[in-house]
Amino acid sequence: MTSSLVRGRPRHATAHIRVRVAHALVGAVAGAGWLAIPVLAAQDPATASPPPTTAAPAAPRDDESSAVDLILPVAVLGTAGVLAAYGYVRRGRRASGAVSATPTAPAPAESDRAARSALVRADDSVRASEEELPFVAALADERAVARFRHAIHTARAELSAAFTLWHRYEEGEPRDPGDRRQALAGIVGRCAEVGWVLDARAVELDRPRRAGVGPALEVAEEAFRRLAARAAGARAMASELRERYGPSVGARAAGGAEEAMDRLVFATSRLNEARRAADLADGESAVRQLRFAEGAVAQAGILVAGVDRTARRLRAASALVPAALTGAEAVLARARATGTPVPSGTDDTLAAVREELTAGPYDPLDALRRITRALVRLPGARSGVLDTAADLVARAAVGAAEDFVAVHRAGVGADPRSLLAAAVRTLATPHPVEAAVLARRALELAERDVRAHGVPAPDAARPLRTD
Repeated sequence: MTSSLVRGRPRHATAHIRVRVAHALVGAVAGAGWLAIPVLAAQDPATASPPPTTAAPAAPRDDESSAVDLILPVAVLGTAGVLAAYGYVRRGRRASGAVSATPTAPAPAESDRAARSALVRADDSVRASEEELPFVAALADERAVARFRHAIHTARAELSAAFTLWHRYEEGEPRDPGDRRQALAGIVGRCAEVGWVLDARAVELDRPRRAGVGPALEVAEEAFRRLAARAAGARAMASELRERYGPSVGARAAGGAEEAMDRLVFATSRLNEARRAADLADGESAVRQLRFAEGAVAQAGILVAGVDRTARRLRAASALVPAALTGAEAVLARARATGTPVPSGTDDTLAAVREELTAGPYDPLDALRRITRALVRLPGARSGVLDTAADLVARAAVGAAEDFVAVHRAGVGADPRSLLAAAVRTLATPHPVEAAVLARRALELAERDVRAHGVPAPDAARPLRTD
């Protein structure tokens, strides 16, 4: 049932109007009576004062009665004028800014901004919690860790639902303005649920650190040492990828390795600060610096793992390209034999990839992406080697976008995050070619956001709890 607040004026507003009208009428009558008292007193012989013994010359009788007759109408008119002026002033005040009895809905732009901000905060919280999990697992008991994993899983599900609603909203669904406001409210509500689910475990997870920061520092320092050795290997791997697959692939891998080293340098300073604060018995400062160090180590781990994962996928793609070309040619032959229209440029794409195989270093993942995208509309493109190639390309694209958003999330807005979430859903459908397109677009928008806002400091990407 629609609320009276939605339909219009609240039911109790009419009663308030009647009360105000009654007050005005009573005031008018009282004012008129008060002004008429002198007239009634002059006409009442019982209350009139006795005439003086020596009377002064009296005024003419007609003039006296005329003045008395005019007093009451003038009083009534004056009272009515005062009330009218008062009502006019009240109406002007209401029109100039008094709050209406019916609450006004927020403007669409304001609701849109609130939903975007809620999505970003919720996504940051989930990613920060996922980064924190390995450090928690080394400190807390297994039951607490299991509860934390469950909380992250629940929060991730709520966040995925919120991103699904946002993606539909961005595509124009629903169309009714009221339903669109409800959709935005649902997005904000689900994002709030993400925060509540994670915060419910926050105190329990922080207890080991606050009880004694020493063991937590040792865990973080050990993770730092292991990762430093892996980061040196990632730099060497980037050089190898450059020689084998060309400068563009090598540049991307080298960029990830260098960023990992930057994060580790930052983690070194934070760990030193945490150790110094612990020696001074400043527990709050030690925990704060420790969290910054953990975040930097976790992000460095994402970057190093990204270089390793890229190397594995490039090797797999390189072995798959010749078979994918053969499968693509078979699909084209069947399409032509059955009279199925072949997209324009398909033969040129296959010829270009075939030429790259013999021309020197090339990007095999990009070659597979072009092959699978050129044939996506043809029957048979989702079977055999081509389906395997499309899945490999999609996972590589989604992984690259995930890594970038995770490491640079302080500068990434809601749109690339939403596209990335859509790419993950589409990959699970499975529609790998479409998922790869969404992931590449998400990465482009995320890189644009970071260029617009600048590269964030490592500590800016990790929201801290204040409890």
